[in-house]
Amino acid sequence: MITVIDGGLSTALAELGADTSGPWWTADALLTAPRILEAAHRAFVAAGARIVTTASYQCPSHEHEALRASTDVARRAAGDDARVAASIGPFGAWLADGSEYHGRYDAPLEVMRSRHSERIRVLAGTNVDLFAVETQPRADEAEMIAEILVDHGAPPAWFSFGCRDGSTTYGGDDVADAVRRIAGYPNLVAVGANCASPDVVDAVVSTLAPLGLPMVAYPNHGRAWDAVARSWTGEASDLADEARLGRWRRAGVAMVGGCCGVGPNELAHLARSCARLD
Repeated sequence: MITVIDGGLSTALAELGADTSGPWWTADALLTAPRILEAAHRAFVAAGARIVTTASYQCPSHEHEALRASTDVARRAAGDDARVAASIGPFGAWLADGSEYHGRYDAPLEVMRSRHSERIRVLAGTNVDLFAVETQPRADEAEMIAEILVDHGAPPAWFSFGCRDGSTTYGGDDVADAVRRIAGYPNLVAVGANCASPDVVDAVVSTLAPLGLPMVAYPNHGRAWDAVARSWTGEASDLADEARLGRWRRAGVAMVGGCCGVGPNELAHLARSCARLD
């Protein structure tokens, strides 16, 4: 049985009228529109999501109150119908310059470790069910996050990489090697790919299938993000293609959802397709 996770939180917020153009991205709503944020989470639960991710992806690590609030808001929306995953984005997400799509940060590993440690420490003290380590462009950064999570009791976590093709992360690492570096995490929920087109995620699933690990797949809507123009280009894809979903399930995908551009309506369509596979 496939577990449906939520879609693009920024998309749901935009559909409800929230402004996500600031450097905190979806986390801006924690300060400016918490009720809209809760409604966005609820919309995904109503659409069939059984896991909702917090608005902490781009929240600065020193903003402890906002980080705690991200869990509180998601927990209220989830109720008894869904679990809450604390979103852990890459270091580049804080820079708000699109650098998570290439993984080249002008920062030493010690600084990256400090920022991740602080954020994970705060979120680990909240009422989350698991961690979503997502859109990771670099193998060394994902491995670092896994080590930090172990220091905080190794809570359940999935690790998802942003990939430019079926074998390479956005940072230029071999995705199978990147997964092998975190495969020994004591409480690994799944590994996989997100924030790439359905075709790229499909290819990553094929690449990772021989490793025999449970997988997570949550592509964006198939369009490309222009970080300079801050807009999407190209045509959208159908995430709910049942032939592809069936292929993913046979390959070992246990969790599916959507990323940027996938709102509650699209997620509901995806959830119905997943249900027909069971």
